[in-house]
Amino acid sequence: MNAHVELNLALILFLPWFAILGVLFWVYPRSPRTIVRRAFDVASLVVATVAAAAGMYWSFHNADPHAGAIWKQVLASSVSYGLFLLVMTVAILLRWKLLHTALAPPPVYREATP
Repeated sequence: MNAHVELNLALILFLPWFAILGVLFWVYPRSPRTIVRRAFDVASLVVATVAAAAGMYWSFHNADPHAGAIWKQVLASSVSYGLFLLVMTVAILLRWKLLHTALAPPPVYREATP
């Protein structure tokens, strides 16, 4: 196998699934669609992809060489997928909190009546 393909195999194999999860993250919820939300979504997807790639490279180079050649791919795939899901889960929870805070009605202050 080509050394470049072998190094990037985990990312190549998971790229369609990462794309599906990324599209679902981008599309839902459908509103509000502000520029801040779009920037947050783009940043979240970029951070998730970079974390997945960094974890894949790290685990591929640090896998136990005595465990066999396939272990490098298994470890790289597992770490890559786990990091992508971790970043996306944190982004979903943070976005949910930010959206509900932004959409909450302002508090109503009433004057005390004697």
